[in-house]
Amino acid sequence: MEGLKPNTLIRLSKSCIGEAEKNAVMGVLDNGYLGMGSAVQKFENNLKVFFGREVVCVANGTAALQLALQASGVGPGDEVLVQSLTYVASFQAISATGALPVACDVDSSFVTLDWRKAEGRITERTKAIMPVHYGGAVGELDEIYSLAEKYSLRVIEDAAHAFGTKYNNKIVGSFGDIACFSFDGIKNITSGEGGCVVTSDKEVLQKIQDSRLLGVERDTEKRYSSTRSWEFQVNEQGWRYHMSDIMAAIGLEQLKRFPEFSLKRKSLASHYDNLLKGSGLIEPLIRDYSSVVPHIYVVRIKNGKSRNLLQQQLLQIGIQTGIHYKPNHTLNYYRTESPYNLKVTDQIYPELLSLPMHPDLNFKDIELICRNLLSLLRN
Repeated sequence: MEGLKPNTLIRLSKSCIGEAEKNAVMGVLDNGYLGMGSAVQKFENNLKVFFGREVVCVANGTAALQLALQASGVGPGDEVLVQSLTYVASFQAISATGALPVACDVDSSFVTLDWRKAEGRITERTKAIMPVHYGGAVGELDEIYSLAEKYSLRVIEDAAHAFGTKYNNKIVGSFGDIACFSFDGIKNITSGEGGCVVTSDKEVLQKIQDSRLLGVERDTEKRYSSTRSWEFQVNEQGWRYHMSDIMAAIGLEQLKRFPEFSLKRKSLASHYDNLLKGSGLIEPLIRDYSSVVPHIYVVRIKNGKSRNLLQQQLLQIGIQTGIHYKPNHTLNYYRTESPYNLKVTDQIYPELLSLPMHPDLNFKDIELICRNLLSLLRN
């Protein structure tokens, strides 16, 4: 077994922050205005150029999903279709509106929403569908939009993993109904925390702008100029979900570095694929890294090998791995009286293992990981 040097660890994920981000934060601190101001406005404008559509920045990706749902009219008594194999944030965003997240199965190739099976879960209460771009992959998005059109559903894309990914040669978020992104510390770009909603729906945009500031109507423009509303009106439930200038300052610098990050993530994932494909022991998920910018790199452990034991053995030699994610229909809060029949999800979850993926890795790290991984599986 080829271990690492003592007291070293190849981390599963990490923030990749440099001097530019640190200096940008110091600039905000020196300015003395730390809340939502001109830096947030500039970050939104730069993201608008990136996506070619209007953008609203918020406190995190979960807030982006919740506010997008709320602005789309989703609320108590409604149902939203979403794959069970996603981070609990997707489900929490739905239930936070008072709606019911309806757990759906995934397809076995892309581990994204199986729209055929999801169609069977549509009821008169179904208001929206939330495709999750797992690991950066989009799956059969055209078919999902066709399904939504057939049943008059809103589509809120959970694109937290897919910043920069292209679908049909178009950047995710530059088309479709509503797309929500996360900028937490380990995403494709980070603002420390943070997220955004991208859409062409002006009514949805205005509602999100207001609801992120506690429902105070038309307060956004004042915040951009470092002031606030003293005489105002509130007509709907709002939340304190706005982004701060400190977060935006980091995000602005990260967005500049995204071409570098994107190329590095794609090349690392492709190198993993080349080393692991054909081993018979591991099955990398199907991804086209000419268009997918991977947030995580996930493999399926085959032949009945113990995923959890393998994870422990890798950590003992200094390689950190992860599991994305425990299916939500197995969590106490989201269990139902009638158990969900999600055959593919239940089958592949015990096989999933996430290997280290972040721009501070290099090819030698990937080769070391793969040699140890395959050696453990053979022995």
